[in-house]
Amino acid sequence: MDLPIIDLDIFLSSPSSPAAHAECAKAAQALITYGALVLRDSRVSEDDNVAFLDLMEDYFAQPISALQADERPEFNYQVGATLENTEKPKCAVDEPCLDVIRRLAPEERPLDISGHHPDPKCRFFWRMGEPAPYATAFPGLNAENVVPEADGIRERWTPVMAKWGESMKSAVSALAEMAAVGMGLPAETFSDAGRYGPHLLAPTASDLNKYGQKDTILAGFHTDLNFLTIHGRSRYPGLHIWARNTGRRIAVKIPPGNYLLVQAGKQLEHLSGGLVKAGFHEVVVNDATLATLNRRRAELPDRPSIRISSTFFWTLASDFDLVPVPALAERARAVREEQVALGRDEGEMTVYSAMKVGEQVQAELKHIALMA
Repeated sequence: MDLPIIDLDIFLSSPSSPAAHAECAKAAQALITYGALVLRDSRVSEDDNVAFLDLMEDYFAQPISALQADERPEFNYQVGATLENTEKPKCAVDEPCLDVIRRLAPEERPLDISGHHPDPKCRFFWRMGEPAPYATAFPGLNAENVVPEADGIRERWTPVMAKWGESMKSAVSALAEMAAVGMGLPAETFSDAGRYGPHLLAPTASDLNKYGQKDTILAGFHTDLNFLTIHGRSRYPGLHIWARNTGRRIAVKIPPGNYLLVQAGKQLEHLSGGLVKAGFHEVVVNDATLATLNRRRAELPDRPSIRISSTFFWTLASDFDLVPVPALAERARAVREEQVALGRDEGEMTVYSAMKVGEQVQAELKHIALMA
């Protein structure tokens, strides 16, 4: 199945035009129907993604002691490095998530995460948020960035991270406006809520020399806690998504050039009262991963065999009140009734209680073992 492709250029060139409004409606419907879409943005440069992937491979190929120096557990790993076998997939013990898996056909289910083992991936969080003009009640979620110290990495770090991070942030911020318009809301509804969000450029790294066996789970079945997640192309396949209303496990293929994958996160699900559902996904070693690994080892024997995800988490401001928009919640109930009429079981109805975004984030971090 091919996900809908949304052309951001149509919106940016003339936001109030009939063509832009049609594209906004298409974007909103893609998020409602599938929880995911492919975004085209001509401003995005594949060269910037290449520079980012090169830097991340070099960084994560360092000795473990260098990575440990960049860990910040006192901030719940929300800046700096997180080493492998730290983060646990929430779905292994979360009953609503396990119910989602049970309702999938056996051949469409994710690889088994029932052992609740931590993911064998590393991560780095680089904050890309605009400082808020007020004192936040959640300073630990808005900590200062960590810059690695190693020669050859330190000098490249901030320029490369800023350039690629801003490309993805700009793209996903504009998509948030498109989604709002397409859902019948003022364009700034979501973008204003996320203006002071602690957005994160959030690459993950999986060492395929250690974890390169077929069917190794690199990131167990889960959803993202933020509002929208945007991905650039990885050098290695292995990302699977479950698009809402399909029940199918889909191997992601992002077209070359200026295309990005976007998935809905839990904050969008909450704010929309379930009209949009957060997208489930996993990263595993499959046949395509191994074929790419063997090809790169032959062609580039001096490069690290590390799978990097080119990922950005766009999130709402920590102090924003996370309450379902009434008009969207009403539409969500209507959509649910339509699904029932079509014989599609979406499980128990979720209650989206009012809370601060920071409280929602903290609760999710406890589930995945990043916060005590």
